[in-house]
Amino acid sequence: MTEEEKGKEKSERKAQIHLDLGLGGIFKGLGDFLDLVSDMAERGESEATRTGEFKVKGLGEKGRGVYGFSVRTDIGGIPHVERFGNIRAGKEGGAVVAEVREPLVDVFEEEEGVVVVAELPGVSEEEIEIEVKEDVLSLKTTGDRKYEKETLLPAAAAIDGMQKTFKNGILELRFKRS
Repeated sequence: MTEEEKGKEKSERKAQIHLDLGLGGIFKGLGDFLDLVSDMAERGESEATRTGEFKVKGLGEKGRGVYGFSVRTDIGGIPHVERFGNIRAGKEGGAVVAEVREPLVDVFEEEEGVVVVAELPGVSEEEIEIEVKEDVLSLKTTGDRKYEKETLLPAAAAIDGMQKTFKNGILELRFKRS
């Protein structure tokens, strides 16, 4: 498959994403998820990401919803799902568009330590707040575009020896093994 065909297929899959908050949407969503994992296995892929966006007329930026998920399969083929965006389930079963977004965060274990990569588009490095308490990493941003997420690390880490790089909305944190 050429790169152009892959791009077209990806665009078609992205265009098929929709938001259905009824009971039928749960079953369709589960079926779509199983289809996605099956397709990943057939193609030998270990990662897939789906995103979507919608706007509620009359609410401006507060009515803008961003949602998505990333699916990774481990060596045994077990899928792991990471959600991101600012759409949350409401108390009454509906959806709530939150002011704070949940960024996509990936955690990798390496020989030297742990690497965390977070996507924080639209913020500056000065707006990022990082806190580590044992094996829990907390990311938060201040400013116009707000992100917040707590991530469980595979081992306890200290912020003292952390290396940080931030470029084009991608934050990379490196922690040494303790």
